[in-house]
Amino acid sequence: MDEIRKNIKEQQFHNVYLLYGPEAWLRARFLKDLIRALVPEGEEMNFTRFSGKDTEEDAIISQGETLPFFSERRVILVEDTGFFRNKAEALAAWLEKLPEYLVLIFSEEEADKRTRLFKLVQNKGHVAEFATQKEDALVRWIFARMKKEGKKITASDMQRFLAVTGTDMANIDNELEKLLSYCAEKEVITGRDIDAVCAPQISNQIFDMIRAVTEHRQKDALDLYYDLLALKEKPMRILYLIARQYNQLLQIEVMSREGMPQQEIASKAGVPPFVVRRSLGLLRQYSGVQLRGILEDLTRAEEEVKTGRLDERLSVELAIVRLSA
Repeated sequence: MDEIRKNIKEQQFHNVYLLYGPEAWLRARFLKDLIRALVPEGEEMNFTRFSGKDTEEDAIISQGETLPFFSERRVILVEDTGFFRNKAEALAAWLEKLPEYLVLIFSEEEADKRTRLFKLVQNKGHVAEFATQKEDALVRWIFARMKKEGKKITASDMQRFLAVTGTDMANIDNELEKLLSYCAEKEVITGRDIDAVCAPQISNQIFDMIRAVTEHRQKDALDLYYDLLALKEKPMRILYLIARQYNQLLQIEVMSREGMPQQEIASKAGVPPFVVRRSLGLLRQYSGVQLRGILEDLTRAEEEVKTGRLDERLSVELAIVRLSA
């Protein structure tokens, strides 16, 4: 990312870029800044965008071989094609001899580092990975946004905000805009403001459901299930998310039992540290054996639906009842 900033500042660009990773919001921001720097106003005729799995390699090559019109460069953006998970041999061969006037930019959610195309971009241009941001980076970013607006927040309420929004920067950005507007006349943002304005991610609602199950608050667990159904969430997706959450708990339980520090657990589990901390609170009520038993129960619930023995809505409901009894 620093390399892209440097290129934009110095107006010195590589012939080819790959921006990839699951943090789509941040990737889109850098992509926008890069294209804005490469394509001055009035030169849009020298910019072409290809997008989607149906994009043909030959079409990109043909466009790339077209000389720029009254400009020193031609810019091509290629998005979400899956080329970096397939062979894309024609494109890879062409990258060996890219025209000097061309800047080719790839933007993908996933990229296999073993592919020839990835290695060529790495050798001939610049690769920037946009991974899910760590908690400390997100906190600094949010604090900076709030400071710019003249707002303050305590560390505990910052954790509360992240617990509601999750780590997706697009969602954080959206919820932060709502929160700043809601608190326009206030200097200090409180937990009460967060609860009043910010919509919890479905993962948080699933966690609340599991916490209710753990505490044998059966009615609360079922109410959360019905709320998700009212939001048009499919029962089998809810079942999948419940199972994923329990599987995550099992992973954290195993690593914790081995004496692994919370920060390392978070890194290996691919979750923010605050998720590990709140999970450890639940794990006081479970053993590894119990968690494996729950995962087996959830697998049986899925089989009941797939074999037609139970309606999917009823199957998930009964699983929640069994687990919270």
